[in-house]
Amino acid sequence: MGGLSIWHWLVLVAVIAVLFGGKGKIAGVMGDFAKGIKAFKSGMKDEEAAQNAPPAQVTGQPSAGSASTTADRVATDRT
Repeated sequence: MGGLSIWHWLVLVAVIAVLFGGKGKIAGVMGDFAKGIKAFKSGMKDEEAAQNAPPAQVTGQPSAGSASTTADRVATDRT
């Protein structure tokens, strides 16, 4: 009972062949899963960099030469 018989090894090899073998669907799913993990890690690094960046400067009123906002245009159209 302590060791693996030939049948255990054959089943183990078959499972590994299905998971990591040729151009099977499971191998493609595993590759997509790995790409997803890499994208998640990359997104986490980008989020950390954004949190560590200094806050953007906010100005009160738009300058005279800038475009008006939608609210300004609506208020002007109603008068």
